[in-house]
Amino acid sequence: MLTDRELNLHDYLAIARRRMWWLVLPTVIVPIITFLVSLRIPNRYTSQTTVLVDQQKVPDNFVKPVVTEDLNGRLATMQEQILSRTRLQPMIERFGLFKSAQGKVPMEELVDRMRKLITVTPIRANDGLRRGDMPGFSISFTAENARLAQQVCAEITSMFVSENLKARAQSAEGTTDFLRSQLDEAKRELDGQDSKLAQFKMKYTGQLPEQEATNLGMLATLNSQLEATTQTLARAQQDKTYSESLLAQQSAAWQASRTGTNPDTLEHQWSTLQSQLVTLQSRYTEDHPDIIKLKREIAKLKKTLSENASASDGLSKDVKKVGVNEPPELQQLRLQIHQLESVVKERSSEQQHLRQQIGLYQSRVQLSPRVEEEYKQLTRDYTTAQKFYDDLLQKKTQSEMATNLERRQQGEQFRVMDPPNLPETPTYPKRWQFTGFGVLGGLGFGLAAVVILEFRDKVVRTERDVQHYLQLPTLALVPPVGAAAVRRAPNGKRRPSREPSSARQVMGA
Repeated sequence: MLTDRELNLHDYLAIARRRMWWLVLPTVIVPIITFLVSLRIPNRYTSQTTVLVDQQKVPDNFVKPVVTEDLNGRLATMQEQILSRTRLQPMIERFGLFKSAQGKVPMEELVDRMRKLITVTPIRANDGLRRGDMPGFSISFTAENARLAQQVCAEITSMFVSENLKARAQSAEGTTDFLRSQLDEAKRELDGQDSKLAQFKMKYTGQLPEQEATNLGMLATLNSQLEATTQTLARAQQDKTYSESLLAQQSAAWQASRTGTNPDTLEHQWSTLQSQLVTLQSRYTEDHPDIIKLKREIAKLKKTLSENASASDGLSKDVKKVGVNEPPELQQLRLQIHQLESVVKERSSEQQHLRQQIGLYQSRVQLSPRVEEEYKQLTRDYTTAQKFYDDLLQKKTQSEMATNLERRQQGEQFRVMDPPNLPETPTYPKRWQFTGFGVLGGLGFGLAAVVILEFRDKVVRTERDVQHYLQLPTLALVPPVGAAAVRRAPNGKRRPSREPSSARQVMGA
């Protein structure tokens, strides 16, 4: 019996001897039963294949791949697509899977069963995979027939390989189409900025920031030319005035000699005043009071001379009619005055033109800051559009190269390293496992039965049991008496009886 006292090895061995059949029979019978049950379970065969990921044939430094999603993400996406009903239902019908259940079970349930029989397991690079530890994944399928499991596994593997090629090609082409559309839009934007910049340059020709130094140089040159032209014009006007006064004097003297009058006094006064005027004009401006006063006196004297000259016009006409010519000195003076008038007219026109040019360049210089600000903004927008266009053009070129690689199947792709195998032995049920679990189960059942029986057993068998329950010392032992004292062993030897020790003990009072 099992009590709360401490048991030793002898006690456990005694229990094992008493309950041997309770341990042996379940340990033998239960494994036999489980083995027979495993024979009734249909065999299932699992076909497995390993798919590796071959990297891009062309180095990434030359052609960058456009598909950058990791293997786990792509596997999850492809697994959802391949294990969909639209993909699995035709396979169930084509390979005749679940024949006994077809027509009795809804197709959704059959598809769900098939999903559970398909296993896709990613392989990490640090799992010791051969061939340079290339990443990949394994595919397995379980069926009741070995050949059927191999065929379905091969079909699923082919779907993964083709789906990967299709997905990568679509992704590359989609990326290229998107970049192409963005490039067209960027080109339109660049053309618009180019047109705005061209119109701005046409509108502000000569006022652009890079032309500011030229405008300042031209302005300084024009101012120098204007100053020189002004000085030349002033000298020409002075020479013309002097020549006119000299012509008037000589003409009056010549006319006086023809008419008999002597206007020397008036002519001398007029010549003197004219000389003084020229002298003052070389020193002062036209607004000086002395020059204004002198001009009034000359005007009065000139009026008097003109009145005297009108009186002698008749005589002059008569002289011209009769073919009398002026002296060469007068003709020379008239020619000189005519030339001076031409110079004055030419220099005046040139002076006006220079002033207009100076005004134009001054306005350009004044507007230069505002034009420069607008030009910088336009140039900045154009530079940004140009940079964006160049960047998109480069990306589009790279995407087209990557798309060509995918079309030629030179990019990253799945390669079947181990074709789906034809399983020779079933993967389920593993009968030795069933038998092993039966042994463990039978042994556990026997142990449980022994424990229960020992707890319910009230027999006192040893001296220690007596001392434990009665708490009294043993005074004497009574040996076994009768036929039960000695039992003959099967080999003919005698051995002591195993009767309960209570029949052999005498307890103290």
